[in-house]
Amino acid sequence: MESEKKSSSVSDVGAWAMNVVSSVGIIMANKQLMSSSGYAFSFATTLTGFHFAVTALVGLVSNATGFSASKHVPFWELFWFSIVANMSITGMNFSLMLNSVGFYQISKLSMIPVVCIMEWILHSKQYSREVKMAVVVVVLGVGVCTVTDVKVNVKGFVCACVAVLSTSLQQITIGSLQKKYSIGSFELLSKTAPIQAVSLLILGPFVDYFLSGKFVTNYKMSTGAILFILLSCSLAVFCNMSQYLCIGRFSAVSFQVLGHMKTVCVLTLGWLLFDSALTFKNIMGMFLAVLGMVIYSWAVESEKRSNNKTLSHTKNSLTEEEIRLLKEGVETGPVKDVELALSRSEWILRKIRAYKVDF
Repeated sequence: MESEKKSSSVSDVGAWAMNVVSSVGIIMANKQLMSSSGYAFSFATTLTGFHFAVTALVGLVSNATGFSASKHVPFWELFWFSIVANMSITGMNFSLMLNSVGFYQISKLSMIPVVCIMEWILHSKQYSREVKMAVVVVVLGVGVCTVTDVKVNVKGFVCACVAVLSTSLQQITIGSLQKKYSIGSFELLSKTAPIQAVSLLILGPFVDYFLSGKFVTNYKMSTGAILFILLSCSLAVFCNMSQYLCIGRFSAVSFQVLGHMKTVCVLTLGWLLFDSALTFKNIMGMFLAVLGMVIYSWAVESEKRSNNKTLSHTKNSLTEEEIRLLKEGVETGPVKDVELALSRSEWILRKIRAYKVDF
């Protein structure tokens, strides 16, 4: 039992480490690929289409070689999920274009409370006071270290709302589909990636043209740009896989909260590798964010332990009560009452009878 717990903990840490490393790596690679000082490949939506195309190819090879098993998920659910996911990607790109960087960061931070509210509405999920407090600390910390100028306009506000709602719904749906169909994270990703790849590669160039005024077909490819696109696509496979894995193992809220560790890493690496300014405000914000993540991890773990104790106590009490009532029913109750008993009660009743015979 203890070895299983240790193995589970190692897997949890591995999933988070893969997500943080691949996410930070892809941000750094895309910064070099898309910045004007790099290769100026300013086609974010099309690039995301490439990401999902490579992910779909990896999934196809994995299924063909028997490395992963394919389980049935209704096509309409996969199609609906892909629409929501693509709305998330497009909404984020439009939000970044139409809003100031400060408001864009605020919209990203709002995903944590939005996910909490949506999970409460859709799944009646409740959160303890400690978890709520930790979420507030994380939001404040990341807000302090990332939000600068805040300018709002109607179009940008609408795009930000679409992006936040669709991203939150996408992350909740990942966990729901995995539980509903008992499907692994990579198997689900293998099913959704082809649909997203096709739709983004068809619509992506037009979205990018609207955003940048340029068509991807007019871009002059260089060896360096191709290498960075391949690097970005390779990292995207691990990033997508770890996202599905983390949400499946934990929850959309945990993914959002602990995912802000990536923000802290990006700010630190930007200072180390790209000479980005790191002020006292940034450092204090990062400290607050990390503190919030530690509090959140502790709160979630405490909540789990408390729930397990309550469940164990309730289960034991109910079982004893069932046995007591059933013993009385065997001695005094009519046969028809026994015949109408629930399946669990029938099983216990048989055990009691067998015990009496042996005795």
